Amino acid sequence: MLTGRLCWVPLLLALGVGSGSGGGGGSRRRRLLAAKVNKHKPWIETSYHGVITENNDTVILDPPLVALDKDAPVPFAGEICAFKIHGQELPFEAVVLNKTSGEGRLRAKSPIDCELQKEYTFIIQAYDCGAGPRETAWKKSHKAVVHIQVKDVNEFAPTFKEPAYKAVVTEGKIYDSILQVEAVDEDCSPQYSQICNYEIVTTDVPFAIDRNGNIRNTEKLSYDKQRQYEILVTAYDCGQKPAAQDTLVQVDVKPVCKPGWQDWTKRIEYQPGSGSVPLFPSIHLETCDGAVSSIQITTELQTNYIGKGCDRETYSERSLQKLCGASSGIIDLLPSPTAATNWTAGLLVDSSEMIFKFDGRQGAKIPDGIVPKNLTDQFTITMWMKHGPSPGVRAEKETILCNSDKTEMNRHHYALYVHNCRLVFLLRKDFDQADTFRPAEFHWKLDQICDKEWHYYVINVEFPVVTLYMDGATYEPYLVTNDWPIHPSHIAMQLTVGACWQGGEVTKPRFAQFFHGSLASLTIRPGKMESQKVISCLQACKEGLDINSLESLGQGIKYHFNPSQSVLVMEGDDIGNINRALQKVSYINSRQFPTAGVRRLRVSSKVQCFGEDVCISVPDVDAYVMVLQAIEPQISLRGTDRLWRPAAQFESARGVTLFPDIKIVSTFAKAETPGEPKATAPKSAVLEEMLHNLDFCDILVLGGDLDPRQECLELNHSELHQRHLDATNSTAGYSIYGVGSMSRYEQVLHHIRYRNWHPASLESRRFRIKCSELNGRYTSNEFNLEVSILHEVRMSDKEHVSHLIVQPPFLQSVHHPESRSSIQRSSVVPSIATVVIIISVCMLVFVVAMGVYRVRIAHQHFTQETEAAKEAEMDWDDSALTITVNPMEKHEEPGHGEEETEEEEEEEVEEDVSSSSSDSEDSEEEEEEEGIGRGRHGQSGARQAQLEWDDSALPY
Repeated sequence: MLTGRLCWVPLLLALGVGSGSGGGGGSRRRRLLAAKVNKHKPWIETSYHGVITENNDTVILDPPLVALDKDAPVPFAGEICAFKIHGQELPFEAVVLNKTSGEGRLRAKSPIDCELQKEYTFIIQAYDCGAGPRETAWKKSHKAVVHIQVKDVNEFAPTFKEPAYKAVVTEGKIYDSILQVEAVDEDCSPQYSQICNYEIVTTDVPFAIDRNGNIRNTEKLSYDKQRQYEILVTAYDCGQKPAAQDTLVQVDVKPVCKPGWQDWTKRIEYQPGSGSVPLFPSIHLETCDGAVSSIQITTELQTNYIGKGCDRETYSERSLQKLCGASSGIIDLLPSPTAATNWTAGLLVDSSEMIFKFDGRQGAKIPDGIVPKNLTDQFTITMWMKHGPSPGVRAEKETILCNSDKTEMNRHHYALYVHNCRLVFLLRKDFDQADTFRPAEFHWKLDQICDKEWHYYVINVEFPVVTLYMDGATYEPYLVTNDWPIHPSHIAMQLTVGACWQGGEVTKPRFAQFFHGSLASLTIRPGKMESQKVISCLQACKEGLDINSLESLGQGIKYHFNPSQSVLVMEGDDIGNINRALQKVSYINSRQFPTAGVRRLRVSSKVQCFGEDVCISVPDVDAYVMVLQAIEPQISLRGTDRLWRPAAQFESARGVTLFPDIKIVSTFAKAETPGEPKATAPKSAVLEEMLHNLDFCDILVLGGDLDPRQECLELNHSELHQRHLDATNSTAGYSIYGVGSMSRYEQVLHHIRYRNWHPASLESRRFRIKCSELNGRYTSNEFNLEVSILHEVRMSDKEHVSHLIVQPPFLQSVHHPESRSSIQRSSVVPSIATVVIIISVCMLVFVVAMGVYRVRIAHQHFTQETEAAKEAEMDWDDSALTITVNPMEKHEEPGHGEEETEEEEEEEVEEDVSSSSSDSEDSEEEEEEEGIGRGRHGQSGARQAQLEWDDSALPY
């Protein structure tokens, strides 16, 4: 072909091609020549099919891109100069590889992404080079269609449509498909965009998965064995590329549908002071699609094993009576054993609650004088009783309370006993002018008498009517029998508890008709009946069931509480409303210090269905409330523990106030918050003060009882009554009782006074205070107080006192210039004074009869050395001896003598000598205990000698 093209050169030269001569004629000749030379259009295939791999620029065409021109081998006219693509913004271009051969190449101008476009179709044309190098008179081929397919690269990994899947299955079943997982791939080709396989990554699980992502179980699942499975699943595309991240499949196993309550917690913790705490905030009823028409729910709080049936205040019976507003005059027949109430000392007792247990072999005699013989036509008997079925085939009477003849006969004047699970009250009136039948025995038949549970019984007697209150409910006797009145006699009567005294008709008097069970708070109140309000208060529980927000209960919900709020019954016909109602049931305990421990809960259900003979059965819910231990308070008594008062104050009508500044403080140890740095402060820094009540404070006399002929403790009853407290007084001390705040007890203690009509024989008196909360559950420290007589020193010579006692205060405030010789004399004189003082003390001890004479001698010696003594007092004063003036004649409290003026000290010096001595001794003791050494041991000895010399000057 090259040779052929070269052959055309001479011909072109001969025709003058390329010659510039000839002007316009030459141009025409060229056009004419071009028309004769470039006769044909280039030729290409009519269609092309190409493939390009994404992210590559080379397109492989079939057939290859080649253009032919019949004008060959003529230069330019027979050559291919370009391929042009027709279309907008196509990412391809065509280039000529060889003009002569017409070979070209199709390539991408930018990276091709199969995910954006899988195929391209466009038009391409070939252009020859025209008639000459100036590219004039080009000719183009026909249009060819190019179809290019983008070849995909497996650049994307499969991803799951959901990050996690959940399913719920019922135990005991084999499922064909529990759930289906699905993954996708962003690649564009079917080979790489399709998911060809799924696989469970987690091993040892009873599940399998197929190619479509369906998960099934390979064995029957058990709710008891495992309630939840978590498995990981991955996916593979058809290029075997795994998923970038596995998906989590959670399969919950539920038991075979059984009707019952769901989503409740067996243990509910209760922190004291939390108020009302919901018991089942998320509970709901599963009916298994049963057609339920109505449901009745009974929630029961079982507290019969705590105290006396539930958590009640554990104050003493008399404190509870006072707290509930009961009338005075109550007589406790089962008090705590003390020296004054020792008849219960031999009984079995639960000390925490003062519960007395009778095993059928015990009885207690109430001493004479405790209960009046005549109870009048109105009186009240109260008690807590826990009693079971009577032992034996034919039960005997079990006596709770009995008043019978002490000797000779065996008549029962009044008695309270249990017989065959019946409560019987016997009351035999004395004979009077009307000798007729009268009501004598009152019988009540109640299931609660023998149910082994605690119940509160009140028998109100308004003869001839007798009414029984049990747990606040009223019961009339089902049987009343009459009897003749008892004829009067001079036989003494014996009141007993737990058995009946048989004093006659037997060889030896003994107990009979023993009681089997437990009793507490057995009281009798002569001449008064108790009101319904007080009865309800005395038996009220401090814990129980409650409903949060009664207004929010659904429509159609009916509810009912029993009197103690331990049983709640709710009824409704809508399951949703019943669920919400039960979620609002809560537990409440209003005690500040509740009894810690377990309270059992039971929820029972009765279901009715629509027109079905067989309805679903709902199992009971058994749970419990754990009442946590309350913070225990530390009760502290603080105040002055040593008092000195003059004898005149002991003899006065008001006496000596014993506890003028006592403080009662209760604290508790605050728990450290987790994460807090450990405190470096002392222990007191982690104590916080708390407020609560007290129920008694006892002031005990130490060192022997009070002698009522010359001393006593006194307290105005108005101080008690206005604070709703009571008190008992004896030679052993003073007992203040009643439920009241700590501040109330403080105020009462501030008014306790001690009087002594003969204080001369009194050295000192010691007292001890101890307070309690909850009948001794929490007790204070023992605060001890010692009271001593402040003796007065009466001097016969005021001038002598003036020298030794009065002058030092003046010397402290007025300083005279001293010569060196006078200072030297002052250092010698104290030794002479010390010798004289020691001689005076010795003479006082061994020669009492010569005391006055020795005092006068000592006075004469000191009169001669008056000037020297004045100088000596400067050194004596430096020994830190404190001279205190006693202001008892004008003020009740000590310690104000130092505020007196110097003139008052001169006028009252005779009354203040002993006070000064006492205060000086006390000052010395405090200095020795605190270890304040000042290098003046010799001067301390001199001070002691001075004080002893003052004692020797007492007049006889």
